[in-house]
Amino acid sequence: MSEHDHDDHHDHDHHDHGHHHDHDHDHGHDHGHDHQHPPSEPALRVKALESLLVEKGVVDAAALDALVDAYETRIGPRNGARVVAKAWTDPDYRRRLLADATAAIAEFGYSGAQGEHMVVVENTPAVRNLVVCTLCSCYPWPVLGLPPVWYKSAAYRSRAVIDPRGVLADFGVAVPPEVEVRVWDSTAEIRYLVLPERPPGTEHLNEEALAGLVGRNAMIGVGDAARPSEAPAEAPAEVRP
Repeated sequence: MSEHDHDDHHDHDHHDHGHHHDHDHDHGHDHGHDHQHPPSEPALRVKALESLLVEKGVVDAAALDALVDAYETRIGPRNGARVVAKAWTDPDYRRRLLADATAAIAEFGYSGAQGEHMVVVENTPAVRNLVVCTLCSCYPWPVLGLPPVWYKSAAYRSRAVIDPRGVLADFGVAVPPEVEVRVWDSTAEIRYLVLPERPPGTEHLNEEALAGLVGRNAMIGVGDAARPSEAPAEAPAEVRP
């Protein structure tokens, strides 16, 4: 792991995957992204078509936004929530998940583009994990759906590395000084998923009920799993520049 000035760790320690990258964000480095390329022709065509349909009144912009929000915050993250709930209730599955996340997640049938190589990092009472993509918006689509707007913002991508505790505070998460914060930088090759701590008072719940407590933010690391009396908090925070 590489040590940064904020005393927290920011690294690509891929467990037993045989990779260990120390990198300094003051220097350019290639994550395998096409950062300098303009949007692809299909992406431009989709945007133009969307604008035309909205302009002609064929598609309602608010309805389209609601559909995107559904996939971003509810439908997509349900896959990851099922993985987390399984890990909470099945110690053998948890071990497989931490050892080879790609294979363990594929047991649910979740795989494909943007999720070919997964690593799961576990929150504990002593360690808090936070996921970011510093150069663009690499994100594990098969388990989390579409990336939220704030995840792609320059403010989040830079401050998650420089001031991770401040970013967590923006999301209403206070991290005690004795808890280590580790920042994991997703790339075109590796996507990360946080395994949040299981909330207290959930011993009586089955997997389905437990999955309902796990929201997208908890699996990115900017939130916690909800308690049984709460709903997962998914409201985006304003990440300060």
